[in-house]
Amino acid sequence: MSIFCLSFLFSVCTSVALSFSLFIGDIDSSALAFVITSTTPRKLQSDELATVRLFQENTPSVVYITNLAVRQDAFTLDVLEVPQGSGSGFVWDREGHVVTNYHVIRGASDLKVTLADQSTYDAKVVGFDQDKDVAVLLVDAPKDKLRPIPVGVSADLLVGQKVFAIGNPFGLDHTLTTGVISGLRREISSAATGRPIQDVIQTDAAINPGNSGGPLLDSTGSLIGINTAIYSPSGASSGVGFSIPVDTVSGIVDQLVRFGKVTRPILGIKFAPDQSVEQLGVSGVLVLDASCKWSSWQSGFATNQT
Repeated sequence: MSIFCLSFLFSVCTSVALSFSLFIGDIDSSALAFVITSTTPRKLQSDELATVRLFQENTPSVVYITNLAVRQDAFTLDVLEVPQGSGSGFVWDREGHVVTNYHVIRGASDLKVTLADQSTYDAKVVGFDQDKDVAVLLVDAPKDKLRPIPVGVSADLLVGQKVFAIGNPFGLDHTLTTGVISGLRREISSAATGRPIQDVIQTDAAINPGNSGGPLLDSTGSLIGINTAIYSPSGASSGVGFSIPVDTVSGIVDQLVRFGKVTRPILGIKFAPDQSVEQLGVSGVLVLDASCKWSSWQSGFATNQT
């Protein structure tokens, strides 16, 4: 009987000791894993590292824009400012100029700009171009908080090259999506005036409501366009997004910063349709009207001239 008891006690003690050693071993291994994780960077491929760096270097330049409108409470008659929309934008220079889409700020009574560090500032409208859907705001923020985005060129873009979009889709601030240039020289209509915007960049990088006004970047982190519109029956990303090329944007922003408006030359000429010209059996362009208000009249154009 005593031998059985001793054997039983020995088995119990052995089991407890083994369990304890396993427990200690688990603690040691997890502690070791924690130490390794905290001291050793995650292994990433070179293209992943490039994307991470691009996001980290450019996200301080991207801002969140809140469009506020005045509303009167039906019961208390108090006048309140309520958000009626939001979008993205980016810092253009250290003077505090912020570029976005005009449709992001349209109808606003006040505008708020939130920087990457979550500090928020009132913004005033410097100017806008409704036809090209571009607007420039000004924020009175410390210069050390303003990180201008690197401005690239869009004249030499190629279909297939990688692009990166940073914005605030559905209010999710500083969201990165990636894709390629799917097409060039597309044409879309301005959300404000319906006028055509030409030479637009098409991309399959996910662009959703809230991305409007945010930057489209190339693989060097340089600005190549402003994310402006999507083609989608549902209103969400369908892989067909459009960005206004930076070469168009730069000229507009320069005029808005300097003059507060955009001035374009207008000939003031009305042309006959090509079909009508062919039916008349004439060659060239048939001028139907040349207003005396415009430079075309002063240059000697007359109606019914080819």
